[in-house]
Amino acid sequence: MAQSFSARSRAIEPFHVMALLARANELQAAGHDVIHLEIGEPDFSTAAPIVAAGQAALAAGHTRYTAARGIPQLREALAGFYAQRYGVSLNPERILITPGGSGALLLAASLLVDPGKHWLLADPGYPCNRHFLRLVEGAAQLVPVGPESRYQLTPQLVERHWDGDSVGALVASPANPTGTLLHKDELAALAGSLKQRGGHLVVDEIYHGLTYGCDAASVLEVDDDAFVLNSFSKYFGMTGWRLGWLVAPENAVPELEKLAQNLYISAPSMAQYAALACFTPESLAIFEARRHEFQRRRDYLLPALRELGFRIAVEPEGAFYLYADISAFGGDAFAFCRHFIETEHVAFTPGLDFGRHLAGHHVRFAYTQSVERLQQAVERIARGLKTWSPDAL
Repeated sequence: MAQSFSARSRAIEPFHVMALLARANELQAAGHDVIHLEIGEPDFSTAAPIVAAGQAALAAGHTRYTAARGIPQLREALAGFYAQRYGVSLNPERILITPGGSGALLLAASLLVDPGKHWLLADPGYPCNRHFLRLVEGAAQLVPVGPESRYQLTPQLVERHWDGDSVGALVASPANPTGTLLHKDELAALAGSLKQRGGHLVVDEIYHGLTYGCDAASVLEVDDDAFVLNSFSKYFGMTGWRLGWLVAPENAVPELEKLAQNLYISAPSMAQYAALACFTPESLAIFEARRHEFQRRRDYLLPALRELGFRIAVEPEGAFYLYADISAFGGDAFAFCRHFIETEHVAFTPGLDFGRHLAGHHVRFAYTQSVERLQQAVERIARGLKTWSPDAL
């Protein structure tokens, strides 16, 4: 009997990079040396103090459900972190601990978006954002952005694209795939623009901590009513632990807690206890050393790719990505990526995964490998460009 699946499921697109990753893994299994620049996961293992705290939590029997909002100790530690890093006085009751940043996005979308309503999102942007909106029967109104706005939404763009079904905007700072920031005055201007229209501002701050030459401002410094998505995956290096958080206005917390109870009960208990070790001086020193290493990688790869002919119009200030225009080479991004996997065994991501606006002319490089490996990648890319043609594959 033919299976009938939901229109919701059919509307959610797969990651195009997964087909390329599968091929890269096939080549690697066959003995080829593949350089992976396609996946947004740091190459560092979770810091030793966090691992030790996780092991201690397991030994102590912290394996049961926690409260839906998370353990009080972690929410209090996060409130202290906001005070120390941003100068923000934050009531721990406003923080909900979630299964990854994805759990925070699921809560925010479920709370704020009715069927048929939408958020404004920058295009290019992280694909799961628009897919989560579809999951709750809402939609993403993709706003084409480019170097002129550093790939970010502006109040002018909000004014131009806002309509009767708009209920908010989701922005990311630093952003995936472009690595650009919204600075404090820009966040304040966006917040004011949304308030004028009765809309919500939701800010993805998942790459906070990974900034180079500047500090990222939290939207909470300028708008106490904003919703903040964050994660322990990137700066804190806990990708596989699946732990994130959501900061919300106090009047939203009871509704969000109810949603959390129904959607996932609680975030992983052992991960929550392990994360308490993130805020010690020892752990923070490790994270800062890793941040400096990411900056070293960016400072090598950015000029190296530009010298090869990739157009990277805006220097990224955060995250660990370079979003590059390949128009000078011709052809489409997916074929371009496939060429380099097959011929040079270097994997990077086609722009199709990040939206629609000029997506076929862009690729994303993740500098989540050592400088030595990045140097090897650049050598291979330079060689591969000599054999590339738009109809090569």
